[in-house]
Amino acid sequence: MRCLPPLVIAISLLLAACSGQPGGGSAPTAAAPGAARLAAAANRQKPPLSFSQRLDAAIAGDWRAPADKARDVYRHPRETLTFFGLKPGMRVIEITPGAGWYADILAPLLRGDGSYAAALVNPIDSSYAARQAASLRNHFAAHPQQFADAQIIYFDPKTPNLGTPDSADLVLTFRNVHNWAEAGTAEAMFRAFYSVLAPGGVLGVVDHRAAPGKTLAQVIGTGYLPQDYVIKLAENAGFKLAATSEINANPKDTKNYPKGVWTLPPTLALGDTDRHKYLAIGESDRMTLKFVKPLSKPAPAASAH
Repeated sequence: MRCLPPLVIAISLLLAACSGQPGGGSAPTAAAPGAARLAAAANRQKPPLSFSQRLDAAIAGDWRAPADKARDVYRHPRETLTFFGLKPGMRVIEITPGAGWYADILAPLLRGDGSYAAALVNPIDSSYAARQAASLRNHFAAHPQQFADAQIIYFDPKTPNLGTPDSADLVLTFRNVHNWAEAGTAEAMFRAFYSVLAPGGVLGVVDHRAAPGKTLAQVIGTGYLPQDYVIKLAENAGFKLAATSEINANPKDTKNYPKGVWTLPPTLALGDTDRHKYLAIGESDRMTLKFVKPLSKPAPAASAH
């Protein structure tokens, strides 16, 4: 047998030692799957996103239309929902959500960690209500990953029933109270909110705010409402005012326009007339009110003797 020179033997031994395999050679391919398993385990061990991070992700969601995202600067969804106390696991009802501006944030956020229901006027009440309901249903169906768990409930605004009493944690209404005030159904709606909320539950209200000192009679039909009128509606239904916020305030809004609040964006009811002026003002000045349903009913007053 031919003997190898000592230098060749030394190099062979060195290579074998570096390879970690007896007699040298490359490592078996089984090591790669092992590394992949370790990487996968590391990924699984990453902490889940916090609720706050998930809220940010929902606001940034690519299912939201660019035009809707452009309104975040006026509607402040993160700050508004945080102010109302939105938390994981909450049972949330949004009243007449329109095209679904807030539904696009709330339904994906609460899927699997709470519940979201959109409360709509019964489609049989009017062709407008029917169009609104069809539009929202179609929107939910077009994005099943976000809205598969979202519910739709219908109500009669004259005798509203939003579900089993004490079954919701948070009821939200954005820019709707002025419509109910004009239709004469506001009191009934607030009583329905009180009924469906569990004790300790929260009612969150955002609406166009009238100038200080204005009465309901002076502003009815303009879209604006006196803030004290809205507070009184809630208190008469049994709620307690928990807090107010200037999150959605706009000091540029002078509230004296030819077409009421709809003169401002996003409606721009005057079309091109003074369009730049109204775009510079931005969306309306809005009240943001948080009410709470008391944990227990007030004790009856003692009778006087």
